[in-house]
Amino acid sequence: MRPLLSAAAWSACLSCLWTASAASPAPSPTTSADAPAFTYNASAFLLHGEPYTMIGGQMDPQRIPPAYWADRLAKARAMGLNTIFSYVYWNLLEPRPGQWDSTSPANDIARFFTLAQQASLHVVLRPGPYICGEREWGGFPAWLTQVPGLQTVRSHDPAFLAAATNYLTRLAADLRSTTASPPGGGALVMVQVENEYGSYGKDHVYTAALRDTLRRVFPGVALYTNDGGVDWTLAGGSVPGVLAATDGDPRGGFNARRLYISDRSMQGPLLDGEYYTLAPDVWGSRQPHNVPSAAQAATFVADIDYVLGGGNAISLYMFHGGTNFGLGNGALYRNTNVTAPFTTSYDYGAPLDESGRTTPLYAQLRRAILRRLPASERAAVPTPPPNRPHMALPAASLTAYASLFGSAPSSSSSSSSSTAPLTMEALGQAYGLVLYEHIFNGTSPVHGILRAGDSARDRVLVYVNGVRVGVVDSTYERPATVTLALHPGDTLQLLVENLGRVDYYSQEATTANMLLDPYKGIVGEVSVGATVLRVWASRSYPLEETPGNTTITTGPLYYKGAFSVDAPPDGDVARLDTFLAIPAGVKGVVWVNGFCLGRYWAVGPQQSLYLPGPVLRVGGANGTNEVVVLELEPESILSAKTAMTAVGLADRVWANHPDPDAP
Repeated sequence: MRPLLSAAAWSACLSCLWTASAASPAPSPTTSADAPAFTYNASAFLLHGEPYTMIGGQMDPQRIPPAYWADRLAKARAMGLNTIFSYVYWNLLEPRPGQWDSTSPANDIARFFTLAQQASLHVVLRPGPYICGEREWGGFPAWLTQVPGLQTVRSHDPAFLAAATNYLTRLAADLRSTTASPPGGGALVMVQVENEYGSYGKDHVYTAALRDTLRRVFPGVALYTNDGGVDWTLAGGSVPGVLAATDGDPRGGFNARRLYISDRSMQGPLLDGEYYTLAPDVWGSRQPHNVPSAAQAATFVADIDYVLGGGNAISLYMFHGGTNFGLGNGALYRNTNVTAPFTTSYDYGAPLDESGRTTPLYAQLRRAILRRLPASERAAVPTPPPNRPHMALPAASLTAYASLFGSAPSSSSSSSSSTAPLTMEALGQAYGLVLYEHIFNGTSPVHGILRAGDSARDRVLVYVNGVRVGVVDSTYERPATVTLALHPGDTLQLLVENLGRVDYYSQEATTANMLLDPYKGIVGEVSVGATVLRVWASRSYPLEETPGNTTITTGPLYYKGAFSVDAPPDGDVARLDTFLAIPAGVKGVVWVNGFCLGRYWAVGPQQSLYLPGPVLRVGGANGTNEVVVLELEPESILSAKTAMTAVGLADRVWANHPDPDAP
């Protein structure tokens, strides 16, 4: 299995984002040699035996350029937070079974926790194995689909539980020195068991097994669960011997905890484990960017005041969302088979925006938090650092230099022939595109509606003899119907894009739980009218690397250009942050200096991609930066003779445009 932006590929992409910093020695715990440093009683968390009001915020290191980890953590502390909650992504840490990568910059979770400690922050680990988080398949690695004997995920299925146990055990080995309890003396104070499991199921054998594993691999570290604040989610997700927390509205959640958790071993201080500062964005011409209104911000302030005023605990989800670099975004499965893929940006309307700049919401929430802190703690909160301006760049011309269909096989691609199309997973692929090709050898023409498997998974560009004739898109409740006429000798090509595996599903869609069916590409047979088409060549394009020059043919095209950047006078690389836009682009993927920024799509709401300064080469002979764009639908650009350019914007652009491929 070779997933796009696997841990190894992510390491290569993010090596330019790494900034080494010497870790200062971890302070010694003040408790006795074998006593847990962090515990809780019936009403309060206790740090070294003293009451600890947990004021937390979520940010996930694997969504943030590692060079900026220290900056983001400092801004968290300056808002008044004392705890960071972090998901970690299994699929990046273990891209193949048994192949572990915690040394690449974005996967060095131990370093992130050490930096948190240096910023006077404690840490709560949310390892899953399933995390949701608007990530591809909730953080599960795609290779799980190929584990022999595996029937279900998030269950006590032996094959799944063995893989999950191995993952948690290996992760704990990396993080043992970061625990607050002996022998670590670090920042890690608490670990979550699974993630909102009650919204999914009630397999208590499974959750108890995870509890026991986490107790074994994180000895002395407190455990908790986090579920929605209603009776059935708490019943399904809570685990005996583990603190039960709720999320969402704190009033309703806290009342639900009091009402429905009667087992004293699950009781303790009240924690709102995910207080939503807003919501993620999804692609679509009618999906505007989420930004908090004045009324919403006022509600956030009132709720923080309510939680902290009662001496309870909270974690803001998100404090800083970051970016789904590459193609790592997940998707929401809705009823009637509609997939809603999340954007590359994970801005979330959060207090710290996608590029790490403070927002008006940051200032409002900071004031609300500081009002509730004792004078001594308030005095210890640093002043927020000033925001750095973003950089603007003039338009760089892009020239077509390669065709997707004509590019030579890369080290990460594969091809095979079979009677029916092979799924992306069967091809050993996690992300990107698969091209299915069939040469029709019937003795007479066939005509009718194209049916490409059971449904589009997720977006199918349809070509006959190299000419695009339609698009089938699962983001629509009723995708477009493509009617074909195939004659003997015609070539039918289906280019299928994985827009993001489902990480969550709406409640009305529980009967069609796509978490158990993550397969991409074509699942099932392809037919035109009543004729089933046999014998397919399947070729994977994981998009882990860009090709060399090829002859320009039909289909998606690669474009290339360059721009130069001067070094900032003060050496502050954050001043080079910009937002890269492809004004003429319809849909595609962008790389800068080999680093995959992510997807663009004219439908919006996202119209520019965050380009962090550490990706860039600056000054002199080394100051030339290469931009590569894979445009999936160049036909309208070519026919209108529109110039393809890439431009760096000082301010992000959010807008929605009509979908040219709408059914």
